[in-house]
Amino acid sequence: MAATLKLEIVTPEEKIYSEDVEMVTLPGSEGELGVYPNHVPVLTALKPGELRILKGGRQTAMAIGEGFVEIKADGISILTDMAMQSEKIDLEAAEAAVARAQAAMKEDTTPEQLAAIQTSLSKALAQLHVKRRHHS
Repeated sequence: MAATLKLEIVTPEEKIYSEDVEMVTLPGSEGELGVYPNHVPVLTALKPGELRILKGGRQTAMAIGEGFVEIKADGISILTDMAMQSEKIDLEAAEAAVARAQAAMKEDTTPEQLAAIQTSLSKALAQLHVKRRHHS
């Protein structure tokens, strides 16, 4: 049996995922990070993007939001504000969110409002990327 590590993904609402997996690729703050069992310990920020999970020789994808990742030799804990499996992403809703965010960026906003709009846009773009890539 191949070596595995425990992947747990938690949002403020619920535990999204908790299973043993072979490998995880995630969008870290410094770029894409591939994690196999026995990885060196790391604590890093997560940016919105695509999270790929390899389990049982099959790859699945999720759109992931901002958060933090703790990597240990035997597991990965992800705390994030959004985690959606590709089949649960509503393409029309994500496209509408992108359009709203792009329109809001053209308006006069405070730096705080602009940061919130950019975060919303990043999450919606992550959803579109995952949905289009895995369900064309």
